[in-house]
Amino acid sequence: MDVKAIREQFPILNQEVNGHPFVYLDSSATSQKPKAVIEAVDTYYRNYNSNVHRGVHTLGTKATEAYEGAREKVRRFIHASSTAEVIFTRGTTTSINTVAYSYARANLKPGDEIVITPMEHHSNIIPWQQAAKSTGATLKYIPLQEDGTISLDAVRQTVTNQTKLVAITHISNVLGTVNPIKEIARIAHDHGAVILIDGAQGAPHMKVDVQDLDCDFYTFSGHKMGAPTGIGVMYGKKELLENMEPVEFGGEMIDFVNLYDSTWKELPWKFEGGTPIIAGAIGLGAAIDFLNQVGMEEITAHEQKLADYAMQQMKTIDGIKIYGPEKRAALVTFNLEDVHPHDTATVLDAEGIAVRAGHHCAQPLMRWLDVTATARASFYMYNTEKDIDRLIDGLQITKEYFGNVF
Repeated sequence: MDVKAIREQFPILNQEVNGHPFVYLDSSATSQKPKAVIEAVDTYYRNYNSNVHRGVHTLGTKATEAYEGAREKVRRFIHASSTAEVIFTRGTTTSINTVAYSYARANLKPGDEIVITPMEHHSNIIPWQQAAKSTGATLKYIPLQEDGTISLDAVRQTVTNQTKLVAITHISNVLGTVNPIKEIARIAHDHGAVILIDGAQGAPHMKVDVQDLDCDFYTFSGHKMGAPTGIGVMYGKKELLENMEPVEFGGEMIDFVNLYDSTWKELPWKFEGGTPIIAGAIGLGAAIDFLNQVGMEEITAHEQKLADYAMQQMKTIDGIKIYGPEKRAALVTFNLEDVHPHDTATVLDAEGIAVRAGHHCAQPLMRWLDVTATARASFYMYNTEKDIDRLIDGLQITKEYFGNVF
């Protein structure tokens, strides 16, 4: 894997910030975009901007082919059995909410259980809180182990015959924990429950095979994998999606409209009311082409080396607290002793290094960690060990600065 050549495909990395060469370590929040994606979106708007499906003119046909071609690229990327199972959405949040509204609220009742974990992003907590409130179902949590992982024994003890839905992240956006999704799905199914996977941190960084995982729903966002913002995917097993009602009604998703009743299009279009996110889908298709060209297994291996190197180097810093398991995905969440993470991020920014600071949309997990906020450095295919060396230097500068202040 030629990281130097990959970096050349990301124009934004070739700049200085605050007088220093730019180091971007915030890809868990959003990834940077390769030239191929930028050009694909630009070409659509310049050359064949048109609405899809309804037009018979040349531009409309070309736009429809590109839009539906992107759906087929997604299908192959996640190994879905049919494009009918690939729904375009605004992102992971919209995808999870769609399942919470269309599936959970229609199928849950008092006495039923929804099972999640304390490590979830707010987008995979709040929709289930609301679904529980509206249906009378009970929300339960799989307890975490001391290192921020979950044990299968804990899953077995939490999931019962009353559990109707399990929702869990593929990779924690704070801890870097990679959850054993296939095994958890098997436990859920043994109890007759369906399982939804928040793949926002999974799909960009590892090969995903939804049929092998045997998950019922898998959700992810394009902007974390090199695609534009505002485009995402909700994968669902066809037999489930066919029995779910749409949550948005209007153009595009209808079959026939009468004065007092209407019928819906077949899958996947019944869930895509209104003019869809055409440019975003085309950009997502281009991003998938780019990822496939680099190779998902190569990306995973490269990121694992970066995560291992970052852990090794960061442990040499006195007064640093690292959160999460030893073996992790491509991110490290940490705090410096007696330094607020926002101050850490501010000093790093002055050195041209972008990291994330805050609660990372995971306030329950922050409380479990007994902190109000943390700093997070996250890596992608375009990062190098040199970037991590810059981070270590920046953290030493941060320590020295606040050591002198106090």
